[in-house]
Parts: sequence; structure tokens; C-alpha cells
Amino acid sequence: MAQTDEDDPLSWARDYTPILAAYQAEYGETTPLDGYTIAFASHLETKSGVAIETLHEAGADVLFAPSEPQSTHGPVVDALDAREGITAFAWEGMTDDEFDNAQHELLEEEPDFILDDGCELIAKVHAEHPDVAANVIGGGEQTTAGITRLEAMEAEDVLQFPVYGVNDTPMKHFFDNVHGTGESSLTNIAITSNSIIAGKDIVVCGYGYCGRGIANKARELGGKTIVTEVDPRKALQAHMNGHRVMDMDEAAEAGDLFISATGNRDVIRAEHFERMDDGVILANSGHFDVELDLDGLEELAEKTTTPKEGVTRYHMPDGRRLNLLAEGRLVNLTGPYSQGHPAEVMDTTFAMMFVAAYDMLVDDPELEPGLYNIPDRLDREVASMKLETLGLSTEKMIESQRAYGEEWEHPDSSF
Repeated sequence: MAQTDEDDPLSWARDYTPILAAYQAEYGETTPLDGYTIAFASHLETKSGVAIETLHEAGADVLFAPSEPQSTHGPVVDALDAREGITAFAWEGMTDDEFDNAQHELLEEEPDFILDDGCELIAKVHAEHPDVAANVIGGGEQTTAGITRLEAMEAEDVLQFPVYGVNDTPMKHFFDNVHGTGESSLTNIAITSNSIIAGKDIVVCGYGYCGRGIANKARELGGKTIVTEVDPRKALQAHMNGHRVMDMDEAAEAGDLFISATGNRDVIRAEHFERMDDGVILANSGHFDVELDLDGLEELAEKTTTPKEGVTRYHMPDGRRLNLLAEGRLVNLTGPYSQGHPAEVMDTTFAMMFVAAYDMLVDDPELEPGLYNIPDRLDREVASMKLETLGLSTEKMIESQRAYGEEWEHPDSSF
């Protein structure tokens, strides 16, 4: 088993990731992943560190790189890299070029399987390392933005191996996206800005699982929530859930705090910055640093200052000041106080990543290249394990209920 010394930077996270601990205990002796090399891209902090060591405990050699250059925690990287069979292609404070080069160097090691975040490694291996891609057995993707890229690759018929869409499994998006993104985003916004949520007009851009988590939790903290959304169904859902719904032009004039969570680019643009009030706060909880048009913001401003750590203040010619958190990168992972999602929700996400690798490598479903949902039985397995760790139980169907659900004729019904 992995070390548990209190000086180990992963020690605290292990206490709150019981499913991963169970997999380490179960597969640490049998090592079913022995002989496989797994590439792992993620935000490199304590929870992803436990996920990496779980793969290693199960027998895999693990190569890991960051999925964002500014979210890496150096002590975690150093602790993992010191272990035989785990190789780091990362360090704290990477530049964008170093980040890109490190991912390419990892892929040159020819991994058998890729567990990805944002489709960073999978896109690169197809575009620039086709010989390596030809020998990859499969992959798994944990983010909404990554799934979007994979869907585009599948539509163009360029995927060379099967990929499990981990993000789309209920045990991921019901908990990580809603509760993880919601709580970690608002926590880091409040701490970085030293500003209260209650009473503010809070604009949440996007009402997918991440956006609804942010909006719902902001309202629970006393925020007056506004949602912008391009999908009319999600916009209607936000309205029926009690949020004000409007387009971005209108929202720009109404908001005190703006949080983008779409997984797309140019969500908040120059024409919106021009409408905002003095003192607004801008944050990104989606993916990459493209959700806010930072070039447009830079062009509008006369100068920038840093009033406190993690805050860039853009001074407009008319005297307004717009405050950007974490340089427009993921506020819950790259700000000065950020630690990412709570460990309890990452336990289920990384458990799903683990079973994705196990199923494709060990159970060998013989899938053709393409994007696939994780089998429902695996999702239920992880849910049951999580309930067990919480000391909770579920009701069991009796035989008459099971039979009733399988019948289309109900002779005992009164209608």
C-alpha cells in the first residue's frame, strides 16, 4: 500500500477518498494492470495524486502531465515522481510552452491507455503522434469540454481507439460537476476577492451541470442569480428553478459577479465589458482561459494593476474598474488559494476513471474506435461503494415489484 506518513502531501486526501482506497486494497495484491502504461492528464493536486497512485497500486506504470499549466501543486508532483513506476512530465509554474512540450514528451513514451482532462492528450496524439495513436488501446475523458472535442473527432471519423466518456456518467456529473464545481468555485471566488456572495447579482453563464451547481449554491448563499444560456431548454429549466434568465447584453448591465461555466470560448466579450458597472468581479469556472475575451478586455483598458494576490484590475478610460480573478483561468484550481474540488466528490470521479481503464484493459469489451458511455453496471458499482463508505443503504426490490416492472399488461390495475 502507499505510504501514509503525515508529511506525505497526499495523506489528507486519502482520508476522504475511500473508494480509491478500496480499489488500492483490492487490486494491490493482484495487480491486474501490470504490464500496461497509462497516461494521465489532470489538474495535478492531491486528489489526482491519489488517483495516480491507485492506478500504480493496481500494477500500471503511470505517466502524468497537467491539463492546465497553472494548476499544478509541486509537492504532489515531487512525491509521485519519487516512486518507481510513476513518471512526471510536470512541475509547478509551467509556462504555456513548457506545458505543451511536456504533453508531447509524455506521448513519445507510447502509453497503452490515456485518461484525459479536456481531451488534451487524446487530441495531441491523433494530431501529432499518429504512430503512437495507432497502438493506444483506449481512453477515458472526465470533462464536458473534453467530451465536446471528442464528439467533434468522432463526427469527423478520426478517432483511432475507443474512449469512455466518463464525464457523461451520472456518478460524475451529478456530483463532481454540480457539487464540486459549485462549491469550489464560489469558495475560491469569495476567498480570493474577500467578498461576500449574499446580496450580489450573480451572473452564471451556462446552465449545464456545472452552471446549475454554481447558480443553485450561489442562491443558497443569498446571491441574486441570473443565468445566460444558448440552449432554450436549459434556459427554461433555469427559469423554472427560480433564476432570472436574460441574454448577455442585459446581464452585463445587471451583474456584480460574473462566472462563466460553458466549456466554450468568447462567452463574455468586449461589448459586454463596456456595459458593466465599476467594481464587478469576473471569474472562469469552465475550461481553459478562453471563456472570457481577455484580448478584448486588454484592448479596452488603459492599464492593469494588481490590488491583491489573484486579482487583476482593468482600469477603463471612463474610470470603471473590472476585476479579473486567476488571470481568467479556472478560478477553483489556479487561484492563489485554490485546491480544486472537495475530495469526497473527486473520489467518485476518479473511481469512474479507474473503472474505465480497468474495464477496457482487463475485461476487454473489444470496442471499435469511437466515443462510448461507461457501462451502467460500473456506474452503479461506484454508487454502491460510495453509499457503503457513508454507512447508507438502499431499499431492495421485492419479486412482485421486479415482475411488475417487466410486464406491459397489468391485470390487477384499477384503470
